[in-house]
Amino acid sequence: MRKRKFGLVLSSVLAAGAILGACGAKDEEPEKEKDDVSKGDTPTEEAFSIAMVTDVGGIDDKSFNQSAWEGVQAYGKEHNLTEGDGGFAYLQSKDHSDYDPNLNALLRRDFNLVFGVGFMMADAIEAIALDNPEAKFALIDAEAKADNVVSVLFKEQEGAFLAGVAAAKMSQSGKIGFVGGVDIPVINRFHAGFVEGAKAVNPDIEIQVKYTGAFDKADLGKITANSMYSSGVDVIFHAAGGTGNGVFSEAKERKKKDPNANVWVIGVDADQYEEGKIDDTTNITLTSMLKGVNAAVVDISNKAKNGEFPGGTTITYGLAEDGVKLADSRGAIPEDVQAVIDEYKTKIVSGEIVVPEKVEK
Repeated sequence: MRKRKFGLVLSSVLAAGAILGACGAKDEEPEKEKDDVSKGDTPTEEAFSIAMVTDVGGIDDKSFNQSAWEGVQAYGKEHNLTEGDGGFAYLQSKDHSDYDPNLNALLRRDFNLVFGVGFMMADAIEAIALDNPEAKFALIDAEAKADNVVSVLFKEQEGAFLAGVAAAKMSQSGKIGFVGGVDIPVINRFHAGFVEGAKAVNPDIEIQVKYTGAFDKADLGKITANSMYSSGVDVIFHAAGGTGNGVFSEAKERKKKDPNANVWVIGVDADQYEEGKIDDTTNITLTSMLKGVNAAVVDISNKAKNGEFPGGTTITYGLAEDGVKLADSRGAIPEDVQAVIDEYKTKIVSGEIVVPEKVEK
């Protein structure tokens, strides 16, 4: 069934009606009218409003949905917008079936630019964009074939490579793990980079890999982490959204039971240092592989506001563009290991090392 077509109507703020020089001003005083205008009576610039639809991980997933929302809020603050219609907003998807109605709802509310967050939203964005050619969309983590959609990708494999170097260098058991969410290209890039980085510094490292099939199931993350840690894995990198919260829960429980346990988690997308905090002196977050979703949201929004909307193109952010990187480890990673990480970062940025997007069989 063809989706109902909703046109994006841009609201117009007209300042006519406020006739300067009223209240008895004389015709021969045009200069005074100009002075009044310069003192703040100029019409207010039309607001450029933005909104986003989350993936199923939710707005508080401590990961890429939350990072995108932080970008939306930052743009709103930069342009003195308020949350709500005419400013900035979000709608949360609890299930894949929510994508279409949420995107259409934001179109009906006349937002100038609508973000869809996550690979799973690609089909919905593309279909609705084609039905609404005057609307503007941005798709995070996937590509859509429509002239009114800008696709935003990241070289997750480059940041994950550095996470793999850190994991392999910090492991005492020679066993590390990767917990992925859904088996899709974006998560495959995390997986591939992590494996490449770890093997670059330790070809004999054992890497356990498990895809949970979900981004919003913390219980699955906890069960998977329990299995890995029980088998001797001491560092786990997760790329699983809200499911990864369970990895942190399992690691913290183990560290509480045995303060001497070498148990670490590498977070994803946002700095997940707080997720690993046990007390003021103990934290199981080794580092986090940051993905600049928030910065990309602000960048794309400002381009669109300034009449430079890059519709029909794909913009990719990697290490060279500061689109991916490792978070400050707060001393968890010693200086000699950090030096190795920095060395590999330089090689990737220069092109000496090209990190694959898929695990080589």
